[in-house]
Amino acid sequence: MSVVDALALLRGSRIIPVYTPGSVAEAVAVAQALLRGGIDAIEVTLRTPVALDAIAAVAAQVPGMKVGAGTVLDAAQMRQVQRAGASFAVSPGASAELLAAARDQSMAYLPGVATGSEVMAAMAAGFGLHKLFPAHAINALELLAAWRGPFAQVRFCPTGGIDAARAPLYLRQPNVACLGGSWLTPADALAKGDWDRIENLAREASALSSG
Repeated sequence: MSVVDALALLRGSRIIPVYTPGSVAEAVAVAQALLRGGIDAIEVTLRTPVALDAIAAVAAQVPGMKVGAGTVLDAAQMRQVQRAGASFAVSPGASAELLAAARDQSMAYLPGVATGSEVMAAMAAGFGLHKLFPAHAINALELLAAWRGPFAQVRFCPTGGIDAARAPLYLRQPNVACLGGSWLTPADALAKGDWDRIENLAREASALSSG
């Protein structure tokens, strides 16, 4: 098996909403609203019991949406999300087990990194698009600038503490391919089933990423 190019898979998808599903029906409605607003990728986190079913439902019912699985912590979860229909996997960190599992399963994977040593380990395993997490907490803008020289061939997906105001600062960085953010699926909109608001947030985010 070989490494699947996550950068190629997500090309053109510059903002990836990070979403924790409350129900399968909610997940489908959220994905549909995001797609209507111009966002064609979503990271569904494995933080609730319905997450795998939500991934499967979005993959089956929302054509055109690239469905990723977030908070993947071990090889067993990597296998589960692939069987559920996820087209890519994301983790908050990375381990030799996860790097090997993604390669063995030919699964597009964004390993989580926060240090130069972690970047080097993911590079050595063949992965070129890394999740930089938790972005805001570790002053990722400065890290991205510092890493442009030694890690010139690596691209990053900063995630964690990024909102609509901070997003343009990250998107302007030449080594940022995409970013993850939860501001597109706010808890109060989910509680009310306000899909129009989520669609509007997606449309605003699409404008940011194309600006």
